Amino acid sequence: MIVFLIGMRINKPWTVHVWWPIFVAMPKMLKYLVEHPDKGLLGYQQAVLPSPMIVQYWRSFEDLERSARNRDDPHLEPWRRFNSRIGSSGDVGIWHETYRVKAANIEGVYGNMPPYGLAAATGVVPIRRGRDSAAARMGITETDHPVLPGYLTSAASSAERASESGARPARHTCAAPTKVLQPIG
Repeated sequence: MIVFLIGMRINKPWTVHVWWPIFVAMPKMLKYLVEHPDKGLLGYQQAVLPSPMIVQYWRSFEDLERSARNRDDPHLEPWRRFNSRIGSSGDVGIWHETYRVKAANIEGVYGNMPPYGLAAATGVVPIRRGRDSAAARMGITETDHPVLPGYLTSAASSAERASESGARPARHTCAAPTKVLQPIG
């Protein structure tokens, strides 16, 4: 799995004509990728503040690179325009970080909320009793020594709150993703 962070930093906010095309290009790319799941994007989350940033989850590095370089996909041309129009002007900065992660090394907890981030991209499984610590869920230790006890609630009250808020009851983890991920290494 690839975790890809990408963002921009608006260095000169008054040059809207310079940074706006970059700002609006990404939603078009994401829409295209969501409409074409065969491209390999599993899901994403975005934030605007403190500066625009998107966390993307990809099936493989090959999928990410193929999407970035494909002339028929909506990424390559905006990238070229950025380099030719803005280059090193300093008006706006762009950045990205790429992480290659083995599925077995992933752990996340989502309590009293709908799937988010990686869980939204890959799915969730309930946390089993005796797996209240991250170390136990990841298989680093056989003994479970959580700092705090789990906050599992009664099924009725948890389900009731979940239906009111759109959240899932109790706690879930994405330690065992339900979507098939390409093995790494």
